[in-house]
Amino acid sequence: MQKKTVAFSRDASNLFFHILTKCNLSCTHCYINKEQHGDNTLDIEIIKDWLALFAERQGKTPAASGSQSINVIFLGGEPTLHRDLPLAVKEAKRLGFKSITIDTNGYLFHDILNRISPDEVDFISFSLDGATKKTNDAIRGDGCYDTCLKGVKSAVSKGFAASMIYTVSRNNIHELAMMPEIVKDLGIQRFFIQVIGIRGESAETGDNGLQVSRENWLDIVPKVALKIASYGIIVTYPKVFLEPDEAFQCAGLVADNYFIFPNARVYRCPVCEDYPLHSFEIKDNQLVKTSKINEADLFHLTIPEGCVMNKLVQPDNISYHADNPPRYRIACCMLKEEISPQGFF
Repeated sequence: MQKKTVAFSRDASNLFFHILTKCNLSCTHCYINKEQHGDNTLDIEIIKDWLALFAERQGKTPAASGSQSINVIFLGGEPTLHRDLPLAVKEAKRLGFKSITIDTNGYLFHDILNRISPDEVDFISFSLDGATKKTNDAIRGDGCYDTCLKGVKSAVSKGFAASMIYTVSRNNIHELAMMPEIVKDLGIQRFFIQVIGIRGESAETGDNGLQVSRENWLDIVPKVALKIASYGIIVTYPKVFLEPDEAFQCAGLVADNYFIFPNARVYRCPVCEDYPLHSFEIKDNQLVKTSKINEADLFHLTIPEGCVMNKLVQPDNISYHADNPPRYRIACCMLKEEISPQGFF
């Protein structure tokens, strides 16, 4: 078994491409905010243009000016609701992106599994937020548990590599320890544990009681991650809480991650997405910097709590000593721990 903190790098970039915000579900922790992200569905020609814009940054087109390798993740809403998602996948493949992932709730609309092939997409990633139907469906909606498992099985049977995302909150962390056997039996190859973010639906309802305490997170998440990895599955989860001797780094300063929304906003930090603080916007198929003040100006601020945006937006996961200094620092949300079967790297 090998465990490592995945270092930030400017040699690799992640493009989180929301091609629409429409969804068939209404998950209690959904981060989509249509007022800030738009409610339109991108035309396939716009999707192709925007893919080409970022492909140029990795040296894959005649107009290339960079040498990054870029992973593209197609998101929504629910991306399989977009009839032309298969064309978007094929275009990303043609443009030479390092990897291609589809994030889905498992409903797999528009016969997606029969319109793309396993060699065109690296992973189909399924969201499940409970080890039981009762817990998952209370968060994601009636019928989601069975539909998601059916979707995973169908994808795996057709030869697709499947990953799974489990977003941890106080509503479902008690079932995380039940997940190892489930993902092993499903044939999942990668498992992602996410931490609940107070944005979108969670922020709108003011339900900040969803956040997990530091003690609860550290007591449960690393152990479950090790158990799942023991089955030969790669596990990734956010660092969240820094050790006393660990330096804080903001991915906005030392890495290249882009979160694109249908209204042409481009964020560098997902915690900022409820606010018009985006670093860039796409105009005439060009990536244009926005005026001050935006999220990039906040990345440079240094505070004892670690992540500035966490302190501003979701401060309930920070606690303080009686004389007021923070008991620990919050890591950048993009800093990940990864556990892989021995010999994978």
